[in-house]
Amino acid sequence: MSHPKDLVDPDQHFFEARRKVFPKAVNGTFRRLKWAIMAVALVIYYVTPWLRWDRGPYAPDQAVLIDLAHRRFYMFAIEIWPHEFYYVAGLLIMAGIGLFLVTSAVGRAWCGYACPQTVWTDLFVHVERLIDGDRNAQIRLEKAPWGPAKIAKRLSKHAAWLIIGALTGGAWIFYFADAPTLFGELVHGAAPYVAYATIGVLTLTTYIFGGLMREQVCIYMCPWPRIQSAMLDEKSLTVTYKAWRGEPRTHGLKRDAAALPENTGMPSLVALANDPALASRVGDCIDCNACVAVCPTGIDIREGPQIGCITCGLCIDACDGIMAKVGRPPRLIGYTTDLDGRLAASGREPLTPIKRLLRPRTLIYFAVWAGIGMGMLFALGNRTRIGISVLQTRNPQWVRLSDGAIRNSYTVKIRNMEARPRTVEIGFSGVPGVIWDETSSREKGGRTVTLAVPADQVARVQLFVAAPASGEERTPVRFGVRALDAEGGSAADDSFFERPE
Repeated sequence: MSHPKDLVDPDQHFFEARRKVFPKAVNGTFRRLKWAIMAVALVIYYVTPWLRWDRGPYAPDQAVLIDLAHRRFYMFAIEIWPHEFYYVAGLLIMAGIGLFLVTSAVGRAWCGYACPQTVWTDLFVHVERLIDGDRNAQIRLEKAPWGPAKIAKRLSKHAAWLIIGALTGGAWIFYFADAPTLFGELVHGAAPYVAYATIGVLTLTTYIFGGLMREQVCIYMCPWPRIQSAMLDEKSLTVTYKAWRGEPRTHGLKRDAAALPENTGMPSLVALANDPALASRVGDCIDCNACVAVCPTGIDIREGPQIGCITCGLCIDACDGIMAKVGRPPRLIGYTTDLDGRLAASGREPLTPIKRLLRPRTLIYFAVWAGIGMGMLFALGNRTRIGISVLQTRNPQWVRLSDGAIRNSYTVKIRNMEARPRTVEIGFSGVPGVIWDETSSREKGGRTVTLAVPADQVARVQLFVAAPASGEERTPVRFGVRALDAEGGSAADDSFFERPE
């Protein structure tokens, strides 16, 4: 019996080594769209921490700030407190459902245009072109022996990538502290160590993912290409090579002799352009590989749907340029749906954009997405700006006073969500008796206690309640807080009053 090792061909390889991709520069509609989106995304990322927003003298004036020290999240006029983290969760859920909606409608548009990996990789590729030249120059430089010129270019390119990575990490930490203050501390070496560590980590990851790994992140590391198949259907727009129009292919500037009538030889494209009957015998694709040369992941879109396609549309621009040169209609490669492709191949009209977009899948995604958004807006607009949290002291549960009355103590936290100090009144209901705080006494107590709460802070106070000894062993009580200013506002929290058995 043969050993399993004997069945393995030593020359057979199950894993293909990486073939470095050298994307060629291209001009066209989708390239300009990518330029615009990249510019907007980078400006938003780098500029946002420096925007100011006046919230008054008691709150930070940075427009977008994740204040971990004080457990706040500021976004322009909105302030999110720790107990309101459900707003952040809601935004994340909306982002996920929005991604489902976009994918079901126009494929991996997020991957092709707005994903941070795509944006930074595109930026790194353009820097590489500025230093090394376009595709052919990069290939020649890659094969060239090491020398002063190659070393200088390599050092320049990688230094530029590291600078971009450092700027990326530097911009990120500005979201977590006052940007001008932190920038001054960084320059003078007085910033916290965690700031320098964060910049170092993000510099390294940006350099590796955007400069070295590039398309490998999209193909092997990112889970979204594998998830998106559940989002797509036959009416989803994807970048598609229209084989019904492009096949059979020609080769270079000559037509395939096997596809042409006898005695025509290998006529030039000019001859085919002047002879429609002859041109109708072959497809529009001249097998120039322009679509492959510009692809940032190095795939051949003519091989059909594949995980490496991020639907960036650069192959459309490249192919349109070739079609214009050979006198053929544009969009041999274009955004289309699987259903439209089948209809076009059979000579029928494709679906209208309205029918393509308004289908159950997209309508359900949009309804869920809009419903969550409307619910969050409603909750945000109607949320109370004051809150109360009551925790009963358990050790001891109760104390018997000299006159026989029973005293319970409570730790009460009053949350003032306004950017100004407020005076509030705390009261209770459920048992007869009096309430007082740690600075007063039972003799001065009453049914309410007045407290000053600093702006945008949580005030903590120890309160005592004395009530008659007669009554249930455990009586529900409710504590309420009411703002005494013109804007008003109130909140309540429930607890218990304990008595001996």
